[in-house]
Amino acid sequence: MTTPDQPSFITSLDTAAMPPVTDRATWQAELDALRVREKAHTREGDAIAAARRRLPMVEVDASTPLIGPNGQIPLLDVFEGRRLLIAYFHMWHTGQPASGQCQGCTFSTTHITELSYLHARDVTYATLCEGPYEESSRYHDFMGWTMPWYSVPQDSVDALIADRHFGILVSYLRDGDRAFETYWTTGRGNEVMAPTFGLLDRTVYGRQEAWEDSPEGWPQRGDTMVLNGRPAAHWSRLAAGRSDDLTAGAGA
Repeated sequence: MTTPDQPSFITSLDTAAMPPVTDRATWQAELDALRVREKAHTREGDAIAAARRRLPMVEVDASTPLIGPNGQIPLLDVFEGRRLLIAYFHMWHTGQPASGQCQGCTFSTTHITELSYLHARDVTYATLCEGPYEESSRYHDFMGWTMPWYSVPQDSVDALIADRHFGILVSYLRDGDRAFETYWTTGRGNEVMAPTFGLLDRTVYGRQEAWEDSPEGWPQRGDTMVLNGRPAAHWSRLAAGRSDDLTAGAGA
């Protein structure tokens, strides 16, 4: 059986590999031992977050221009009047259709849906895309994303990226008309955006990726982000009739 998120040629897992079967008391005892490590991991995460809150910060030019649906605006306006801003810097491949856009950025960004809980803590979330606004915003529409979306003009890249690269997650603080960068991460640090990974980590087969330390015979299905050569989230959008073409005049 398939779901709307799967092409018809994808089948369920075909593997005989399973954990050994034991009685509930033995199973619970092993789980309890693992829970000690899980709790220590959680406490260490709390300690790291506490250290993160004590980092110094660096000022950025609050007037740095970005392009949004109503044209050019300064970085300060992206805060939408809130004190804090989290921005994901989305990679872009200019001139490519939806299928050619960044798989990792698509994976991370697709998970960002409900922003009310961030807003309740005076936090704005926005995507700052590497590509031109007119083209990249069509991808935003193709995916059905609802988060604020802006383009970073070439003249603004140095001020915001500062010798890094797109694909970073950045936290900012606003103080009146000044803006400060307080934290950034990338790579696996971006996993905080995607609960899919945490949920898969709690299944017996994990993420099913080759790098994982799994028992012999556990299934490996390649990159979690990709299904049949393109971001897995694309298939339901294509099934709904959305166009892969991001050029001007492309159909909805």
